[in-house]
Amino acid sequence: MCVGRRRGRGRGLVASFVIPPIPPPPRPLQSQLMARLPLPLPAMLPLLLAVLSVATAAASSRPHPLDPLSPAEITAVRAAVLASSLVPARPLTFHYVGLDEPDKPDVLAYAYGGGTARRRARRRPLQRRALVIARARGQSHELRVEIARNGSSAAAVRSHTVHRGAGFPTLTLEEQFAAVALPPAYPPFVDSVRRRGVDMADVLCAVFPVGWFGDAGAPRRVAKMLCFVAGATANFYARPIEGVTMVVDLDRMAIVGYRDRVAYPVPKAEGTDYRTGKAGPPLAGPQPAPGVVVQPEGRGFHIDGNIVRWANWEFHVGFDMRAGTVISLASVHDADACTRRRVLYRGFVSEVFVPYMDPVEEWYYRTFLDAGEYGLGLWAFPLQPGADCPANAAYFDGFYAGQDGKPVSGENRICVFERYAGDIAWRHTEAGFPDKLITEVRPDVTLVVRMVVSPGNYDYILDWEFKTSGSIKFVVSLTGLLEVKATPFTHADEITADAHGTLVSENTLAIYHDHYVTYHLDLDVDGTNNSFVKNVITTRRNTGDPATGGADTPRRSYWTVRREVAETEADGQVDVDAGPADLLFVNPGKKTRLGNEVGYRLIPAGATAASVLADDDFPQRRASYTKKQVWVTPYSKSEKWAAGLYADQSTGDDGLAAWSGRNRGVRDEDIVLWYTLGLHHIPYQEDFPVMPTLSGGFELRPSNFFERNPILRTRPASTHGHGHSANCSCDARKTQLI
Repeated sequence: MCVGRRRGRGRGLVASFVIPPIPPPPRPLQSQLMARLPLPLPAMLPLLLAVLSVATAAASSRPHPLDPLSPAEITAVRAAVLASSLVPARPLTFHYVGLDEPDKPDVLAYAYGGGTARRRARRRPLQRRALVIARARGQSHELRVEIARNGSSAAAVRSHTVHRGAGFPTLTLEEQFAAVALPPAYPPFVDSVRRRGVDMADVLCAVFPVGWFGDAGAPRRVAKMLCFVAGATANFYARPIEGVTMVVDLDRMAIVGYRDRVAYPVPKAEGTDYRTGKAGPPLAGPQPAPGVVVQPEGRGFHIDGNIVRWANWEFHVGFDMRAGTVISLASVHDADACTRRRVLYRGFVSEVFVPYMDPVEEWYYRTFLDAGEYGLGLWAFPLQPGADCPANAAYFDGFYAGQDGKPVSGENRICVFERYAGDIAWRHTEAGFPDKLITEVRPDVTLVVRMVVSPGNYDYILDWEFKTSGSIKFVVSLTGLLEVKATPFTHADEITADAHGTLVSENTLAIYHDHYVTYHLDLDVDGTNNSFVKNVITTRRNTGDPATGGADTPRRSYWTVRREVAETEADGQVDVDAGPADLLFVNPGKKTRLGNEVGYRLIPAGATAASVLADDDFPQRRASYTKKQVWVTPYSKSEKWAAGLYADQSTGDDGLAAWSGRNRGVRDEDIVLWYTLGLHHIPYQEDFPVMPTLSGGFELRPSNFFERNPILRTRPASTHGHGHSANCSCDARKTQLI
């Protein structure tokens, strides 16, 4: 029997859950205590609780190999780097500190190795390592630091290299705050503000990466600074001081360039605020009735450390200061086979490319790489319970290293919740019987893992949605504030040339731009070696001859499928809008009972735009992978970031397109799917002052993975409860993972 309830605690989270197909490790301490109690249970309860607390603490002190670095580990890594003679220069600033994950075969052996549950619980932990990117004396240093296994929080630097190629590491929050403090003390800027009649106390500034435009000579680690007027509004992005640009040297922390090219009116503050009580009186008229999610038996998922178990899914949740949410070791339970089966080894957002489309001096360089230049995890802020996430959500914190290398706590960075949206998992009404009507309907409940990233003006809501059908849906929702340009225009009729944007308010142009969100998805469909298959839909004429697929009927045409298996990386580059086709990732070594290769299908669900910039344009060279939505590469531990490890001022020589240019083999190999969700954004007045959420996404859906509909036996809504697993009818103790 695999149905039950239990209260569980994991890293401060308490949740009700459905017992997973794989039982948790045995608890010999508890069992032995219960067997040897010499006193009645009430008298022993305080001692029992104390011992159980010690046992739980001991179990949780051993991290999973893919757990993000703990505060103690970050502290140990910092101490090791500062004590190392390999980087004696000071000051030394930390730009990235993250898990240097173990080799994939070792992680798979750890996670899915054979043996009894007791033996798996006693596995020797894998070596924990950290990757550190730090700056000192104008150089970028890469260090790999080994963390002691014995829990002593000791660490030692094991390797060190100096980055000699193009690009710089992610900007730190601290240096951005230091940079924006410079303009108020810079006399030319003070004069520009005074001439515009603006109070310096109302001015706020922001740091913008400079991009790369074929610059010759030794690059300098510089950034542009632009300033805005807040005044009576929180939406300072809507009130730019147009025409003024500063260049700041981030290593010297000094303004090294200044230009006041043109002066336009600062847009008014009225009508720009989005805060409650500041945006005007509440809407009159009918409003949606308030609602709340009620789960009488508690949450239906269980969190054990960083492992989430829900219904037929199990996966690991991690946090990275660059990628944000990282999902690993996702496996789904096959109820008919009483087997847990692998789907995804590791997945995360690799890059977010946002180029703006105004070529003038103050705008041409605004071609952001949000993950590589700013860090998605760094710009993830606390989620608001009951608003960002429903009342039934649980939360993960995200720790990262500050510029000084010390750990920084990020509370409530990721939430996990069950979604009850009134959707239907499957249904059918049969009216063909003369004496009865048959209707069968099953509700669709899903599990969502969510992070919200706010790198400046935009907010990205990034959802992973797990379905009991075996699908994983990826949804990106855009909201937040438009990046606008001050202009003399107050009416659209005044615009006689290309303004590169839409007039959304008086003196306010919202500039055209793109959003490209690229996912790195290391699929392991029922095993490590997979192939990429294009089932191309091809139109055929009815020849009337059965030997050629025709038939002697009046039908003149039909379509059929031409199967193409990708041999090399060049075959794995696909424009999903080029023509109808199913895109599948199959395991050629596994077949269903009927002989079909097991697989998962990629289904785009809106936002499939590809870049239309010229191939020789410098921003396009840095993000050339955005010309196609799908890329397939062989797995390489070092190939994570689509725009390269050093994205700030990158040149495109290191990244997805460069790696794929080697045209390596991808058939029956360990392969990675890179999928780019794209949107050409033409702003409209409804997007101002704050933009209603706009969503796009894609789905990974089982395709001949199961022998039949895996949720066929889901209970109807009248009896479906959280105390029951929708897909579990076998003995969980006999469940194996393949």
